[in-house]
This record gives sequence, structure tokens and C-alpha cells, in this order.
Amino acid sequence: MPELKRTLVAAFAGLLLSLPLLAAGTTDFSGTWELNTDKGQNLGMVKAVDETVVVTQSADKLVIDFTSKFMMKTTKRQVSYDLKGGPVPNEGAMGDKAQTVAKWADGTLVVTWTSEGAVAGSKTVKTETRWLSADGTEMSVETARANKPPMVLVYDKKK
Repeated sequence: MPELKRTLVAAFAGLLLSLPLLAAGTTDFSGTWELNTDKGQNLGMVKAVDETVVVTQSADKLVIDFTSKFMMKTTKRQVSYDLKGGPVPNEGAMGDKAQTVAKWADGTLVVTWTSEGAVAGSKTVKTETRWLSADGTEMSVETARANKPPMVLVYDKKK
């Protein structure tokens, strides 16, 4: 009987420790994802990109490893986000340097990218919103910039 009691106490403690994550509305994006350009919106030249991303996630950090093929050239890059909301320097797809801040909003991850603008002293801000389909087989990423229609990338889960 004491062993059963310990098991129940441990299970209850585990549940209590996981409640803040559930309350915060976090989503686990971990896995290997393949870009499906047939499902995206406003893709422009991205329609010709073959991309795979590997996402690893812990309670306080999300790391995305990109492998992209465009015009017979393969490039790799990595971005990371502080899931507690701290600023992190990252490089965009075109090598532009940016400061990123991630925040959870109702199960979606909203990342603000701030970089130097084309005009001296100006800033460019884009917002990236990431979410999963109800069945967890698709990851969508909407990127919005001022005065432009948002681009939506849709990735199919491979692993």
C-alpha cells in the first residue's frame, strides 16, 4: 500500500508541474517537417523552394534547422527562440540580422523579428505566427509585414 501511495503522489505532482505549460497554451512543434507549397498562400518565388525543417523544443527554447534547395543550391541555417520571451539574435532566410522575441498566444507561437530598415535609422518589423493543425500533421507559419499580404507556409509532418 505505501508503494501505491507514493506512485499516486508522484503522478499528482507530475500533473501539477505540467499545469503551467497547459495554462500558458504551449504547443510542441518538435519533429521533421517538409514544406508543401501547394498548401501555402502568397508564396511568390518561395513556390520554387524545396525545404525541410527539423524542430527541437524544450520548455524554454525552440530551435529550427532549415535545409532549403532553390535553383539547384542547398543552404542550411538555424534559428532559435527563447520561449520565455527574451530577445535572441537570428538571421533571416536572406542573411539579414534580426532580434527576435517569441511569445505564446492561445497555443500559437508569435515571433516578432526586428531588423535594420533600408533607410538609415529605420526598423523593419515582421511577425511570424506558428501553429499546428488539430491533428498535428501540419504546421503553418504566417509571416506578416506592414502593407503586404501575409505569406503562409504549410509544412507536412514527416517524423
